[in-house]
Amino acid sequence: MFPLSRTIDRYETTVDHDGLIADAGLIVIATLMSRLGLEALANRWVRTRSHAPGRKICTLIAAMLAGATHIDHTDVLRAGTTQQVLPFRVMAPSTIGTLLRTFSFGFVRQLDAVAARLLANAWVCGAGPGNSDLVIDLDSTICEVHGHAKQGAGYGYTKCLGYHPLVATRAGTGEILFSQMRKGSAGSSRGINRFVDELAGVLRRAKATGAKTVRADSGSGRGNSSEPWTGTR
Repeated sequence: MFPLSRTIDRYETTVDHDGLIADAGLIVIATLMSRLGLEALANRWVRTRSHAPGRKICTLIAAMLAGATHIDHTDVLRAGTTQQVLPFRVMAPSTIGTLLRTFSFGFVRQLDAVAARLLANAWVCGAGPGNSDLVIDLDSTICEVHGHAKQGAGYGYTKCLGYHPLVATRAGTGEILFSQMRKGSAGSSRGINRFVDELAGVLRRAKATGAKTVRADSGSGRGNSSEPWTGTR
């Protein structure tokens, strides 16, 4: 599958032994990444000791979407002629490893800034609710990790070592609007007030002007009832 242009408003599918492209569906994802400005946003907001982090983050995300589960798997993007149709420079696994080793727990906030602006760019393109009502589901989750040297990880009620972030999703679509990493074994209510305040700022930046309703269960700290609570701003 070859793009007719870097903007890729349409594409043609062909089979050619000399130019086979592994995971050709990445063309669509990579085009979205390019149009939303992911590489430029990462270069601006991610300040580690790694030079030009944007193309490395694009490589990492695209590889994960192609099924990569560890650093060496990012080489999938260099199979065949795949890298020739991606709108960013594909980086080697060793380079991705160097980038990831520059991160500490505190750098997560820089990625939050990138994600918030990606959402705003996507909604400007027409994906947002505009002035329609917006219902947001809020909950915590557990992301299991391996290795006791993981910064910020802790054991929770599941007895698994992992992170315990708060996540806000758009009802009806499942779109993640905002998330926030927390240290240790964090319950649903830890940091929820600040989280909602920051979520409101993300939605304002994304030009969501309609009524907003946030739904969460009782574990978020409102009463002892098992019934969920809602708040409208």
